[in-house]
Amino acid sequence: MKKLLYTFCLVVAAHSLNAQETVAIDSGYLNSHYTQRLDFFRKMPNRKGEIAFVGNSLTEGGKWQELIHKKNIINRGISGDVTYGILARLDEVLTSKPSKIFLLSGVNDMKRGTPNHVILANFKRMIVMVKTQSPKTKLYMQSLLPVNEDMLPATYAQVKNSKINDLNQKLEELCKDMGVFYINLHPALADEKGSLKKELSLDGLHLRHASYVYWADELKRLKVI
Repeated sequence: MKKLLYTFCLVVAAHSLNAQETVAIDSGYLNSHYTQRLDFFRKMPNRKGEIAFVGNSLTEGGKWQELIHKKNIINRGISGDVTYGILARLDEVLTSKPSKIFLLSGVNDMKRGTPNHVILANFKRMIVMVKTQSPKTKLYMQSLLPVNEDMLPATYAQVKNSKINDLNQKLEELCKDMGVFYINLHPALADEKGSLKKELSLDGLHLRHASYVYWADELKRLKVI
């Protein structure tokens, strides 16, 4: 009998300053929401010049067509998704040879304790996939959003702004090296201390519906959409 594995672990080597330690990576991504969303995506017809927003719940929660007023925008966000899940389904996005992809991921990996260098390696794999399978697509790698640590549920104890800032800095460097546009969303959403503005969120991570206006306005300000 075949048994569907919802979670599996990869073992990677992580180096500390004084010793080498082994970290178990939870790379599982399959669940009912993921499979239903992906089934829907695969059944939707491809359109010319698609602009795809790809990511986790932060992307899924955005009403992008209403925010940006373009009919060819598609939402490819899946709540709870991790970088491994995006890698597994990125081919669906690329089959239409989209004109643009706006990608945001990583916080759910961080929630599980996945080290930044592993998340960054997955970002690099995504960039390579886009460049290889759809070289004319303009890829925009968006920064991980800031969080408000005082509001976060206990399940997000591993998510810290210090880790987010470190990963964003490395992502920006990666994008520069690979010729990809990096978008820093923090100016639109962060307070003077670098935390997600309290009034923009209910739980310190997810955005209120009205808060997406600031995200969309930042993309417009940068003239990338």
